[in-house]
Amino acid sequence: MQRPHESLAVPAWPAQRFSGVAKWLSAPLLYGAISATALGADEPLSVREVAAGVFVHEGVHEDASPRNFGAIANVGFIMGGECVAVIDTGGSYAEGKALRAAISERTSLPVCYVINTHVHPDHVYGNAAFSADKAQFIGHHKLAASMRARGGYYAKYLERTIGPDLARQSVLVPPSLPVKGTLELDLGERRLILQAWPVSHTDNDLTVLDEATGTLWAGDLVFRERIPSLDGKLSGWLSTMDSLAKIPARLVVPGHGPVSTDWPAVIKPQQQYLLQLQADVRAALKDKRSIQQATTEIGANPSQWLLFEGSHRQNVTAAFTELEWEE
Repeated sequence: MQRPHESLAVPAWPAQRFSGVAKWLSAPLLYGAISATALGADEPLSVREVAAGVFVHEGVHEDASPRNFGAIANVGFIMGGECVAVIDTGGSYAEGKALRAAISERTSLPVCYVINTHVHPDHVYGNAAFSADKAQFIGHHKLAASMRARGGYYAKYLERTIGPDLARQSVLVPPSLPVKGTLELDLGERRLILQAWPVSHTDNDLTVLDEATGTLWAGDLVFRERIPSLDGKLSGWLSTMDSLAKIPARLVVPGHGPVSTDWPAVIKPQQQYLLQLQADVRAALKDKRSIQQATTEIGANPSQWLLFEGSHRQNVTAAFTELEWEE
């Protein structure tokens, strides 16, 4: 069951409504000249306008590396009448800087909010590129604590994956405005609804709904093509997905994979994978198999998901350690 949400309201202008989301997807406009595999100094990140004033850079389906600068997650921004909100900043300072350049190429409006959907490195390490903006950094009320707990490990992870030079510039910037419950943000005649969720993909998942276009930024609560990665609570994630499906979105930006208008049907493959994982782990526990046996024997359809081997066994391990305490 969804946790009751406490409302933290910021005065908002009436939302201006836009329609024709499918039109924007079928005729994408590109701003920025480079891809994740060709980031250069001061060059803008490639972004696509998927709905009116909503811009997305789609991360590559790869592990983080020096070649892709850690740009493996979906990031982007929303333009209002008075300012811009950034949703996730990428896997390195370099990607964040390129995203800031893409915003400057599109508009002279200031960046007023930098919103992180959760703690994972591919979503937050571009934050420092926005330190010169007079913006509020926003995240789940548990995000700052998670950043503190994981900071040392993540610093070593960055050095190992994207290299010491890129990692040196990439630092964690915690939220200055935590969200517990829901929070409304005003971009100037454009309202965003932020919602903090119970433990799901992580213990600090946050979604952003742009009321003007019905665009839901789901973060890693929704994976497409790339295999879902469990770093929170399996039962909680399944419950959260049921609640997410009730949001009347017209367009969803997942944490990984293509933007889609097929909401909420687009989450079915992920839901089926997680439900099967739950059932298989419960069966292993009932048969009194060890965690080593479970991680070796529990399978799925690897052809359905990219980067399957990198995450599936970890998902089995996480599910096993959670479900073995069920009564």
